[in-house]
Amino acid sequence: MRKAIWSTILVAAATGVLAADPSRDFEREAAPILLRRCVECHHGPSPAGHLDLSTQANALTGGDSGPALVPGRPSESLLIQRIAAGEMPPPLKGVPQPLPEAEREQLQRWVAAGAPWPEGRVLDPYEATTDLRAGRDWWSLQPVRRPALPADAASSNPIDAFIGARLRTAGWHAAPKADRRTLIRRLYATVIGLPPSFEEIETFVRDDSPDAWARLVDRLLASPHYGERWARHWLDVVRFAETSGYERDQAKPFAWKYRDYVVSAFNDDLPYDRFIVEQLAGDELPGRTERTVIATGFLRLGTWNDEPNDPEDYEYERLEDLVHATSSAFLGLTVKCARCHDHKFDPIPQTDYYRLAAAFWPGPIKARDRQWLGGPTPEELGQPDVLGWTDLTTTPTPLHALKNGERHHPLEAVEAEPASFVPVLAGTFTPPAADAQTTQRRLNLARWIADPRNPLTPRVFVNRVWLHHFGQGLVRSVDNFGFTGERPTHPELLDWLADEFVRGGWKLKPLHRLILTSDTWQQSSLHPQAAEYNQADSGNRLWWRAERRRLDAESLRDAMLSVTGEMDLRLGGPSFKPTISADALEGLSRKTAAWEASPPEEQRRRSLYIFTQRSLLPPLMTTFDLSDTTLPCGQRDVTTVAPQALALLNNEFSHDRAAALARRVMATEGERNNRITAAWRFALGRDPAAEERVAVHDYLTRQQARLALARPAAGETAAAHDPEFLAWESLCLVLLNANEFLYVD
Repeated sequence: MRKAIWSTILVAAATGVLAADPSRDFEREAAPILLRRCVECHHGPSPAGHLDLSTQANALTGGDSGPALVPGRPSESLLIQRIAAGEMPPPLKGVPQPLPEAEREQLQRWVAAGAPWPEGRVLDPYEATTDLRAGRDWWSLQPVRRPALPADAASSNPIDAFIGARLRTAGWHAAPKADRRTLIRRLYATVIGLPPSFEEIETFVRDDSPDAWARLVDRLLASPHYGERWARHWLDVVRFAETSGYERDQAKPFAWKYRDYVVSAFNDDLPYDRFIVEQLAGDELPGRTERTVIATGFLRLGTWNDEPNDPEDYEYERLEDLVHATSSAFLGLTVKCARCHDHKFDPIPQTDYYRLAAAFWPGPIKARDRQWLGGPTPEELGQPDVLGWTDLTTTPTPLHALKNGERHHPLEAVEAEPASFVPVLAGTFTPPAADAQTTQRRLNLARWIADPRNPLTPRVFVNRVWLHHFGQGLVRSVDNFGFTGERPTHPELLDWLADEFVRGGWKLKPLHRLILTSDTWQQSSLHPQAAEYNQADSGNRLWWRAERRRLDAESLRDAMLSVTGEMDLRLGGPSFKPTISADALEGLSRKTAAWEASPPEEQRRRSLYIFTQRSLLPPLMTTFDLSDTTLPCGQRDVTTVAPQALALLNNEFSHDRAAALARRVMATEGERNNRITAAWRFALGRDPAAEERVAVHDYLTRQQARLALARPAAGETAAAHDPEFLAWESLCLVLLNANEFLYVD
């Protein structure tokens, strides 16, 4: 082998190719192909066939079969021979993937020219994006740069300037502004998740002052219910639940305090960079408080198996959950894919996974702590009655990368260091102080994520905000800013918003105001050229109209309680358990003993405060696409399926709300016509149209007569069988099933 190597080098020296211009053909002919087709497998400490093609010396040395290159002699170069034979690149799932003829010719020309290779040039598989994977030049990994507003901007609102410029380029125009009734209903649903009353709608409609909209926006952003609404979005992202999952699915004590922390953070407009640091390292902050320790409950919200088949293997499963939750929530990347091998699509080497994982390695995941759901007891945290996180030692054992992710095959030890996929932040971790009570690794990680130079963090967050205002993100794949995700529809706008967010001190409420006061947000969901525009842009990627949106599960339940006048608007505190039918409990091992519903008065609180048990999510909520609690969920599914209509028509909760609304309507003084008006005002926030009044009068008359002839239902007393009330109840159920109630335009 050594003789062959020296022979190759001597031939190269004799022909003078080592002295040739090294950049002549390499970057044009060889580098793109080697990076795209070869280096992924043939680089690093354990290259395939022991052949490393990332450097000239290693390529000349070759691997198990000998030197890969013979400069100036393509026919004698194993690299060219294997490609010509169709052996390389290797078959994919048994299917050959021969190199295109043009690429084969390029490599042959390069080798024939002496295989020139610039001195010191190392091919990095992550250096550049190819048609197969992202490199470190991928758009989301580039620094955020504030673009100038479009030169022909016709609006003072930057959002409208960027959106309008693209529309004008297409020769299109935005939809007209929505009417005031539509706007206030949309605003309430978006900002606080509750419907406006008839009186609130009428007050706004009649207010013709120029600042009426801005004042209404500010009033809702100042409402304590704003924090409840936007906390729910974040709880989806952090896989919030109050039980551990698996067979026992035991409760996580005090998990509800984390939920209340998030509500408070949004209401107080806590800067997002501080929000990040408190959740990842609130116990490591100088002057830590009970609140900052509660914030670390983020790390404790995942599932927990107290009887894993292999406890030591399970430590790495828990570690994967922490890396995945952290990277998905804050960075919008699927870093967990690099646990077993380098990421297949994004520039994340396996060592990056373990660099992030090492921040959590000294944490409470050891077997001795299993009695408290995989974490420290409140006493170990130094805070009573708190579900939080802290390191149990300042001198943890080293964390090793694992070959194929298998514990029994450790590789090199990995330190907690900045991940390489954000090169601008290399070397930003600092050693802990001499008197530190923890390793400070999580604090380093948190500050790295929250660094204003980190391009992912502000982009991902402002995109999440855009999603919940518009129904889709500027980047439609809100949890995936990598190669398999979608590109932004308006990259300049995304960067402008990200930069503005950071410049504004990472404050969220100014971002809300900017969006809500834009013409883009206020446009109608109806467009006069909709048929034409849909042909070219059915996905509304140019934002030429507003999206009509169905109420989500929580907003739907809350709206029902609100219009009946039953809503209990108390903030915070322990969660309640709603009534769940016996049929839904049938599959549980302990059936009814597994779930004890809270008193009826407690069940009238907002849906945010429902006790979230992983093994028993309320069927009515899951029917309307309640998020999964196992993994981070940045965007819920939105389905339209028959069980939704059946649930609204037949579910006990729906019938109870219809009865409550009927009682409220019948308490209205005056004739039937007054009650019809009241029903429409309570449920739909408007007066009924003339034709609706006629239809309802007819319906009530016929329904009451029919019910008068019917016998009482099973279990119903004759006194309770009041035909007039039952007729109103059936009408109220219809109103609660109306599209106008379920959807916001």
